[in-house]
Formats: sequence, C-alpha cells, structure tokens
Amino acid sequence: MLQASTRALLIGPVIAASVFLAGCGAATEPASGTGTAAVPRAAAPVAAPGEAVAAGSAVVSDLGAAVDPASLPAGALYRNPANGRNEVIVGNIAHTALLIGDSQSEPQASWPRRALAGLGYDVFFCGKGGTGFVASNGTTGNYVDALQRGDWHLPYGFPPLVLIEGGGNDAKQGASDEQIAANADRLITTIKQRYPGAKLAMVGTLGKGADHGGARRAEVDALLGTVAADHGIPFVSVGDWLTRYGLESQLKDSVHMNGEGHRALGALLGDRLAELGLALS
Repeated sequence: MLQASTRALLIGPVIAASVFLAGCGAATEPASGTGTAAVPRAAAPVAAPGEAVAAGSAVVSDLGAAVDPASLPAGALYRNPANGRNEVIVGNIAHTALLIGDSQSEPQASWPRRALAGLGYDVFFCGKGGTGFVASNGTTGNYVDALQRGDWHLPYGFPPLVLIEGGGNDAKQGASDEQIAANADRLITTIKQRYPGAKLAMVGTLGKGADHGGARRAEVDALLGTVAADHGIPFVSVGDWLTRYGLESQLKDSVHMNGEGHRALGALLGDRLAELGLALS
C-alpha cells in the first residue's frame, strides 16, 4: 500500500506533487508561470495487466530532456500523455489491486483491503467516506465525478485487478435506481477503457438483508448486481452478510464494523473472490 510523501517535480506535462498519499492523491495544480503544455487526450492503449509504463511513453520536457515515468519515485503524480490526466506512480503495479470505495474500504485494516491482501495484492485505494456512485460528501464527488475532476487520482500503469465497492451512501442519501445504475455504468465503462487488461469485479452494499431490516441497502446491493451482470463482471453480493453470518454484534455503529468484524468480513470476502478466480496469479 502506497504511503510515501511525494516530492515536488514539474517538467513539461510530468508532475510530481508534494502531497501525502495513502492511496489516491489529492488534486494539485501546476505552479503558475511554468509553461506546462496541454496534452491531447487519447484512448489508453491495450496492455497486459501489471505493465508499468505502457500507459504513456517518455515525454520530452520544455528543456528538451526525455522524462521516463519509470524513473519517477513512488507517489509522484505523472501527467499521462495518453489521456491527459494526472496519475500516481506505484512502485509495484504488477502486484497492486485498485480498490474504489467508501468508508467501508477506507480504513487501512478494512475488510475489502484485508480480502485483497489475503489474495496476495498490495492495495491502492481511491475513494472517500460519504461517497458512492451518486453520493458525494461535500468536498469529494461521487466516484465518477471525483475521477473526472481529479478529487483523487488513479494509479499509472495497469493493475491486474480493479475492485469497486459501495452503495451504502447512495442508499442513505436517497439516490434513485436510475441514478445509481447510470453512474455505476459510467464508472465501469471508464475503468474498462482505462485498464483494458485488468480483471474487474464489484462488491455490493453491506447490510442486514431485506428480511431483517436491510431495506434500501439490500435493494441497492441487488441493483448493483444487475449492473455488474450487464457488464459481464463478477459481483459479490453482501447485502445480507451481517445477518447471514451473525455479524451484527461486531458493528461499531449502524453500518461500520469493529476490528473483529473487519477481520471476519475480510476472510469471507477473500474466500469469495478466490472462488471467482481473482487471486493474484
């Protein structure tokens, strides 16, 4: 998991920002007066999972020197010439899973992170508590908006697995089925375009189940399963896991797990992902 403070570097379209990264970096702006050239947007090329530098070739700076992204330190922001976006350099992209999620995934010892670590992955997290497919938290947009406007940054290169988790905040904030499905579709399409060689999977909305007071959370979980099926990607339904596995006593509040709960759910999710063939090969 990337936890290094970045160092400042600005050469043409290559940017390494001085921000602390525990996953996705915060948005940064080029320093004024640098003459940073705009980079034409283009579709990212098809590449093998784990390929570290295929997303963009070495860039010639204003000073005439070629800058190879492979030479940048882990945690640096790099302006990817293939898509014009700032992305984070990851030290071991071939063994890194990209996790997009909310407060269920955000803690360092969260159950989704534990599951991925148990399957052999380093984890790079993009997301924020209080957000979802439609929900925002006031400073960070929903998953698609946050990605598009740079509230957080994707990793550079091609991770072997992308796991998307969420939906609880959409249920809480009253997002409609149509809004959730449309934004989930947009996010999946964007991720497929950006990481065409990666495996992609989804984890639904943790809850108690429709028959045990799960209400809207269970409905959103089922809806996300339908979206995943439409895209042909594996989906793990967790909408009734709290009651199915007797984990309500391991909640620290109405929706979040305590440490013991994170460990239990991490093991369950890891087993399910392994059954789907998503362990690091």
